[in-house]
Amino acid sequence: MTRTFVEQARRRQIVEGTIALLADEGFAGASLSAIAKRVGLSKAAVLYHFATKDEVLAETVAHVLGALVEEVGGAVDAAGPEPRAMLLAYLRGFRAHLRANRSHVRVLIEAGAASGADPASPSRGQNVAVMIRAGQDVGDFRAGDPRTLAVIVNGALDAVVGEWLADPDYDLDAAGTELDAAVSRLLAPDLSGPSGKHPA
Repeated sequence: MTRTFVEQARRRQIVEGTIALLADEGFAGASLSAIAKRVGLSKAAVLYHFATKDEVLAETVAHVLGALVEEVGGAVDAAGPEPRAMLLAYLRGFRAHLRANRSHVRVLIEAGAASGADPASPSRGQNVAVMIRAGQDVGDFRAGDPRTLAVIVNGALDAVVGEWLADPDYDLDAAGTELDAAVSRLLAPDLSGPSGKHPA
């Protein structure tokens, strides 16, 4: 379905308003009336562009995830092809994007609470595991299960972001520096032992 520029702009306005609403009120407070009020439209106007409230929420979450993937993926691609540089670019890009889009963090948390799972988790875990395996294959990272190591890396990243979200005065830059160093130590190859390459 082809939409006019005005229709696209209106849908984007509704999505941006819904992001702000979810950040403030959570999914429980995101009624169709509340969405319409937040963007300064009537419920009928919102329903002209979206068939249901659930469609508004789904597109809002998709928009937030898409923006995260685009920016962080771009940072990783620009850092390649060395796996360690790519992994550090992922950690830094993730923090930088969420710092610039604090309300997006709330949307992801709310979406995860509503569904019982982090909507970004499967792809994040897989992508980090791929980078770790690539580093193991060239001897840059130590041996170990890439999936488990990816869970540890993402868990630490989420914990740092969560601390910053709970306390705006928390120094995310300093914490990020510590996190990058900790991940580098976690994955450093054991130069005194066998190669860090992951078994085929």
